[in-house]
Amino acid sequence: MRFLFVGDSMTVGGAGEHTWRYRMWRHLERTLGVPYEITGPRTALHDPATGRDDSHAYAAAFPPAHRRHLAGWGQGWLHMAPVIGETVTAHRADVLLVSLGLIDLGFYTDSGQTAANVRAFLRAARAANPGVRMVLLPVIPNVRARTDAPFAAECARFNELLAKTVADLDSAASPLLLASVPESYALDEDTYDGTHPGPSGEHKLAEAFATAMWQAWGWGGPYEGQEGAR
Repeated sequence: MRFLFVGDSMTVGGAGEHTWRYRMWRHLERTLGVPYEITGPRTALHDPATGRDDSHAYAAAFPPAHRRHLAGWGQGWLHMAPVIGETVTAHRADVLLVSLGLIDLGFYTDSGQTAANVRAFLRAARAANPGVRMVLLPVIPNVRARTDAPFAAECARFNELLAKTVADLDSAASPLLLASVPESYALDEDTYDGTHPGPSGEHKLAEAFATAMWQAWGWGGPYEGQEGAR
């Protein structure tokens, strides 16, 4: 079983961070109970000093083999839809854990266009692996939506379209799940800048994916990853 993390800046993480990918790896190690791999073409974090995703300064001991991902600072569904097929093929991914959308809506596409890119992403992933499973995270709370009402409306509309897409395209052959961020997720406590997760936010994003897989597929177990949050 091969897991592939797909995401934007909140998934790739920055120099000195643990990342929710690390929290999720710890959860899988404790609970999955079957052989697995974390796969993908990239391993680095974003380095603010260079402006590139070229840092390997993780905040904790994170084995290099488990750092793999397909995530990038400033990248969204728009960027991942064209490359997901070749990535799934090359890295033989079986399960995609996807957190995208905020960057798209903030800089590139409206909610309808973003939803169309979601569908293109799903088609390409399934063409590469007809049995691929995917867990998709809606756009999570963010500071811009607090003060920009049109943007908040676009986020809400996209999340509705994403839920509809999952309901429409879910299949027994290639299951789709819609994860839910815990209701306790709070910008002032769980992010360091109103957007990017701090340690507690990393745990809550990992919990969202872990809970979806546990409840729907019976994989792993309840998320109990708050120890060592710092």
